[in-house]
Amino acid sequence: MKRVLLKLSGEALAGDRHTGFNEAVCMDVAKQVKVLADQGIQVAVVIGGGNFWRGRTSETIDRVKADQIGMLATVMNCIYVSEIFRVAGMSCRIYTPFVCGNVSRLFSKDDAVADLEAGRIVFFAGGTGHPYFSTDTAVALRAVEIEADMILMAKAVDGVYDADPKTHPEAKKITEISLQEVLDQRLQVMDLAATIICMENKMPLMVFGLNAPGGIACVTDGAAFTGTKVTV
Repeated sequence: MKRVLLKLSGEALAGDRHTGFNEAVCMDVAKQVKVLADQGIQVAVVIGGGNFWRGRTSETIDRVKADQIGMLATVMNCIYVSEIFRVAGMSCRIYTPFVCGNVSRLFSKDDAVADLEAGRIVFFAGGTGHPYFSTDTAVALRAVEIEADMILMAKAVDGVYDADPKTHPEAKKITEISLQEVLDQRLQVMDLAATIICMENKMPLMVFGLNAPGGIACVTDGAAFTGTKVTV
């Protein structure tokens, strides 16, 4: 792999607190990403905003406004995590699809790819910049745009299961599955729009537990990888 896009959930960064940030968890993530960067792999990152707000959190306010709050939550996450990455010895840059003062740069494929090739960790904050689109859609879109080799999905569970393991203890983990099978079986790997984007653009995924042994770093070691490969 030369270039990957890593998806992190906001909730995962909160750890046991379930909201805000757990600095120890974030530093551990940074150390794992640095292993990839030190191997010469170019890493882009998208972070969800669930540790602060989800677009459908409120049943009262307008959906568009709720989604805009969610986009800003992802910006906060990228600012914080990029600083943790900097402390861990990595150079970072944040891009957003809308003007955000001097906090970030306006997204440009050419600029983002140039930063990746220069060895920087690139953060894509703010989702797609539009309401009604999830962070998953932003992940698929940006991965295709920067011509990533693969999407790395770091989740709270250690792979893809044939049912929700939280509510179905008998659920079985799947070691390899195609995007078409994910779609046909309605498995919750990504949302529908994101799955279709990946299918149409032949973008594979590796789904694994953020807290699994080796975590992010294990994706380059076939023998150590214990998650799920989602093929095209």
